[in-house]
Amino acid sequence: MLTIEPGTVVLGDKLTRATLIIDRGGRIVANGTAAQPVVFTSNQPAGIRDRGDWGGLVILGNASCNQIDPGIEGVSPAVYFGGNPGNVNSSATPNDDDSSGSLRYVRVEFAGIELTPNNETNSITLGGVGRGTVMEYNMVSFGGDDGFEWFGGTVNGKYLISLATWDDDFDVDYGYTGNVQFGLAVRYPSFADQSQSNGFETDNGPNDNDVQPYTTGTFSNMTIVGPIKSGSSVSNGNYGHALDLRRRTALSICNSVFVGWPLGIRMNQPSVLANYQSNLGVLENNLLLSPAPANTYRAGSGVMTSDVSAYWLANSNTTIDGPADDAKHTAMGVNPDWFFGSRLADQYPTDPDFTVTSGTSATGASFANPKFSEANRTAFFDKSVSFRGAFGAADWTNGWANFNPVNAAC
Repeated sequence: MLTIEPGTVVLGDKLTRATLIIDRGGRIVANGTAAQPVVFTSNQPAGIRDRGDWGGLVILGNASCNQIDPGIEGVSPAVYFGGNPGNVNSSATPNDDDSSGSLRYVRVEFAGIELTPNNETNSITLGGVGRGTVMEYNMVSFGGDDGFEWFGGTVNGKYLISLATWDDDFDVDYGYTGNVQFGLAVRYPSFADQSQSNGFETDNGPNDNDVQPYTTGTFSNMTIVGPIKSGSSVSNGNYGHALDLRRRTALSICNSVFVGWPLGIRMNQPSVLANYQSNLGVLENNLLLSPAPANTYRAGSGVMTSDVSAYWLANSNTTIDGPADDAKHTAMGVNPDWFFGSRLADQYPTDPDFTVTSGTSATGASFANPKFSEANRTAFFDKSVSFRGAFGAADWTNGWANFNPVNAAC
């Protein structure tokens, strides 16, 4: 077991592409406090730290995964994870209560790197991590690939932040069935990946095969702030969707707010649409501002955009047509200052105010859907909150989060 004390700063070495891997059976206990978070950051001097300075944090466990003997991306030689009856190199008996330790008040900065061609680590990579693991108050910033990526597993999380990452903020794959409540993403307009950068990107597997468990993780109270503060265009053409739903996924997202994305929601295969129409996955009670109305509802081959829009609008979701401007954001309860706008990467406020006391997102949350009463969900979600998005009258980022780490002293 690796124990890291509150206030510790761990420096990732750029030259050696340092990566911290917690293998199956291992545990990391990094329990910071609001006043003394644990910080994993670049060993480069203040002012020249950049995305991809080091490899990031990889945590592997034995919880359920719908792939046989998957190796975690970005790591060579292969390191295996997850539980599946067909496994040879990792556990053939899934342990969904598996514990890989505890991460509380933890920041991971300037991580995620291409270790081999087209094979990258993320800021925080979770492979088959079980629900015995604790993840609360975790922030990733200026990552070289995804912010958080779940490859299967059952781990839950609360109070997660993805800032100015390169690819997707929340990437969910391989039969992840856990829960997340209260999450924030803020995008920097010129940082985007050639593979297309999305707020949420989710798959059931690397292809459209019917493998179980399905990706049925449930997210609620997320605020996903894209790169477009005003107008309908963005400086980097590699930006994609607020929600990109692919390859038989059935991820549930509820009570959440999406603003500032050039494209809205995409269902990329008929299997995806079918999973939502049958209520295996739920998209419910969300707010979406679409800067370009013609790009709000997107479909892949075999799916009609009219079916995507019909599903979205029939499930208490609200779409506001752009182009984006401060008045529309304010009416939603989104502070225009949350956007990077024209500010450079080191000009964002260190401690922004994320409180929301007015606007359409300040009320209207609902946890009546049967999804929230399922086993291993009903006791997890705080159903007393009345707001949609990540914030109400309290700002849970205060004290421990740093939204301008480029010039911060270690």
